[in-house]
Amino acid sequence: MTTRTGLPCVFALAALVAALALTVTVGGTLGGRTALYGWYALDAVLFALALVLLRRVPARRAAPLVLAGSVLVAAVGLLAPPRTSDDAYRYVWDGRVQAAGISPYVYAPDDPALFRLRDGGLFPAGDGCRGWDERRTAAGDCTRINRPAVHTIYPPVAEAWFLAVHPFGGGVRGVQGAGALLAVATTGVLLFSGRGSRRAAVWGWCPGITVWAVNDAHVDTLGALLLVAGLGRVARGRPVGGGVLTGAAVAAKLLPALALPGALSGLLSGRPVRRHLVLAGAAAGVFVLAYLPYAARSGAAVLGYLPGYLQEEGYGQEHLGRFGLLRLVVPDGWAPWAAGAVLAGVVLWVLRCGDPRRPWRGALVVTGTALLVVAPAYPWYGLLVVALVALDGRREWLAVPAAGQVLYLAGGGAVQQVAYGAALVCVLGVAWWRRLRRRAVVRGAVDGPRTGVTPVPDRR
Repeated sequence: MTTRTGLPCVFALAALVAALALTVTVGGTLGGRTALYGWYALDAVLFALALVLLRRVPARRAAPLVLAGSVLVAAVGLLAPPRTSDDAYRYVWDGRVQAAGISPYVYAPDDPALFRLRDGGLFPAGDGCRGWDERRTAAGDCTRINRPAVHTIYPPVAEAWFLAVHPFGGGVRGVQGAGALLAVATTGVLLFSGRGSRRAAVWGWCPGITVWAVNDAHVDTLGALLLVAGLGRVARGRPVGGGVLTGAAVAAKLLPALALPGALSGLLSGRPVRRHLVLAGAAAGVFVLAYLPYAARSGAAVLGYLPGYLQEEGYGQEHLGRFGLLRLVVPDGWAPWAAGAVLAGVVLWVLRCGDPRRPWRGALVVTGTALLVVAPAYPWYGLLVVALVALDGRREWLAVPAAGQVLYLAGGGAVQQVAYGAALVCVLGVAWWRRLRRRAVVRGAVDGPRTGVTPVPDRR
């Protein structure tokens, strides 16, 4: 790596790591979020700058730099306890409950039957219960576990992961460390996939890795790792392995189910469907098998708090709070149906026209479209989009998780529409520009022999 080509990128990466370290240590919390706006903006600018400068680094030097940067970006997330989400405390609790031989789907955290499993980390005493991540149970006890009166919502592969992590500390630091390992492992899989080290940096250096995947330790990172590995197998023509990993990803967070149409790209194109059927069968089989041990012990309770969560978060007709963009053009009562119609149309297009050699492209289009029309308030759902962008290279889709982050901090129906509206404009605008650029290249290829001008090929 020469000084002229490599050092600017190294300096930008170092600045990004330093900014991320300050973001998670002095940048504020969900209880005092004003300072986070500035820090997140700085992180985003440095991230973009580092990616631009990475283009000047020779390909043979880029991979080690990307991996080293990924380790640092993940590591700084360990510098403080969770700052903007309390989900990690539920992970710790679910792992502890399972280690005691109890299904996490049977009892809510505030159930007296689990009183013996409490400790000061999850049920603090004597601090007045005034922290942003603390609340009272129905009995008046203080806890850091969110929604302590309801059963867990997490699918079985996530629960198995919580149990696996439990022996390594049994606290929130262990869960954060596990998140860092998952994040770096995903970078490694992306580098190994052959999609290019510069694309892998989209994931490895993303500020969301520090905040969402490590500091807040969201289990979405596990789903992203399994999905990236699964789609890589699908692209190599290995439907069984791809189906197993993709099914496991869905059983980790459910959201990766949106990527399944991408894995089945070309199913309706008239090509042989045996490979698609094998893949779908493997994915469904793993999903069902993952649930069986928990269903045998918990019965219908294995669904956890999922139905209540969907209502609480504004996905039901009784308390509609999502679908912000669609509600600008259709009546509120029609919004969920309109969202289903839009998503169904995109899925059918991917199943018919998608490229089975690049299953991540269809997966990105379906997943990104779903998040745009639903407009969730949780930015860590966008970790799946970041991973798919790292495979596909269409960076305009990063505007979708960015919109989720803005909405998470600012809140409000108008913010939902503005944030996701801006993301939609970004996605469509860049797609339109790319289409015009391709036409110009094709026109140059046609005119070149007559004018003596040799067209420059599009290497995107």
